[in-house]
Amino acid sequence: MSGVRNFRDVGGLPAADGTRVRDGVLFRSGHLAGATAEDAVFLSSLGLHTVFDFRNAADIKLDGPDIELPGVRHVNIPLNDPADGAEFWKLVRHGDLDQLRSILADGRAADRMTESYRKTVAERTAEHSRVVHAVAGGDVPVLLHCAAGKDRAGVTTAVILLALGVGHDAIEEDYLKSNEAHRRYRVRRGEGAGGGRSAEVMELLSPLFDARSAYLRAAFETIEDTWGGTERYLSDGLGIAPATRERLRERLLVV
Repeated sequence: MSGVRNFRDVGGLPAADGTRVRDGVLFRSGHLAGATAEDAVFLSSLGLHTVFDFRNAADIKLDGPDIELPGVRHVNIPLNDPADGAEFWKLVRHGDLDQLRSILADGRAADRMTESYRKTVAERTAEHSRVVHAVAGGDVPVLLHCAAGKDRAGVTTAVILLALGVGHDAIEEDYLKSNEAHRRYRVRRGEGAGGGRSAEVMELLSPLFDARSAYLRAAFETIEDTWGGTERYLSDGLGIAPATRERLRERLLVV
């Protein structure tokens, strides 16, 4: 697609007991606001039941609302507070080089991303539970997206895959596909922003727009540190009963 970044079918990933994720039921992408007419035709051909949009109000104001897909349910579940980091992102888009150095240099950008992954897992259990229950309940085929399709969509996709019994390595392999050049989010810098899109500016911004193994592993570590493992995270953290997991597997797995 020309107007939608980072789209892919998560089908084919190996799960438990010799099964794999079924093709054509679980998709992920960046936002749909820039979808062209041809993109809309393609998306409509997927037979989507639900699109989950994890952007917040600030994201939607910046990029615009998703296009409407006839017959497809659109559900907005913000996975961070609209005011969280608003000033930070203002600096990212409009700050001069000295300001960017002050907030992003010396590992601070990567540290911020790592912490955001930890918080998404630890603090967004109700939202992740809602998505898993919806998918298990039949809201498929489903498309999960945020702005870039990397972080919030990436973590939520990982949660579903964990519930299916997909291993960390396979989840990480899919996650890292977001680094491919044709998938990456187009970094926005305001007109007149000091340093523009110079090499140093882009290097400072890079940790924010990379998919890095360390970020996803921080999410997995948070599950271990908080709940002692995936099973208790799913049962105690997300409130997913064995019967719900079984329905999820029936819908999303194939031998």
